[in-house]
Amino acid sequence: MENKTADSVLKSILSTNTSKTTPAVPVPDWSTPLGGHTSVPIPTNPSNMTVSIPGSATNDPFVNITLQNCVATVELGCELDLMTINFRTRNSEYNPSRFSGVIMRIREPRTTALIFKTGKIICTGARNEQDALLASKKFTRILQKLNFNVKFTNYKIQNIVASCDLRFPIKLENLNQMHGQFSSYEPEVFPGLVYRMVKPRLVLLIFVNGKVLFTGSKSRQEIKEAFDNIYPILKSFRKN
Repeated sequence: MENKTADSVLKSILSTNTSKTTPAVPVPDWSTPLGGHTSVPIPTNPSNMTVSIPGSATNDPFVNITLQNCVATVELGCELDLMTINFRTRNSEYNPSRFSGVIMRIREPRTTALIFKTGKIICTGARNEQDALLASKKFTRILQKLNFNVKFTNYKIQNIVASCDLRFPIKLENLNQMHGQFSSYEPEVFPGLVYRMVKPRLVLLIFVNGKVLFTGSKSRQEIKEAFDNIYPILKSFRKN
């Protein structure tokens, strides 16, 4: 139930403007150990990855893939009083009649957390893996400063959303006809073709203008493998 409700609220909060939020607590002191870690690394992972085009020659052999969102989860190992969290922080909202968790936002890195009574946090909106880790630690430290006995455990990247532009148009109708066992295309409902890749297990949204959205990946390697698999297919359905 928690996961289903979280999925529905994630869509609405990703586009929310966080520029008006204010920090709930002073900037954390990372010198104090937290869950066995003595510091949080400064984000260094870029949000872009450059991949070579399979079978390409020297003419334009690379495509840039941009990470759009990294969703991470962490378990704090204790129950949380959500009313207290909402009352004592200024960058959060809590309406239990509409959603069972506290929605909290920070500006740096610009991210949103869904905080549940069970001690689970879902962190979304980070532009790369390092930002996701940093934000998750910041949210955890905010709760620690509210005197909850938190631990930073079972941290995982659950979903990486990425996009790329192939710079050529694609015959989506033909693609759907030939790959119907993996794809669905209903342009009157949604303008993109939904392609469900088996290995790696990802969902791709493919648009007629050559833009592709990768969803469901847990690593950059999976995104690269998916690109290597789908590029020859899409090239064969290129519009002249």
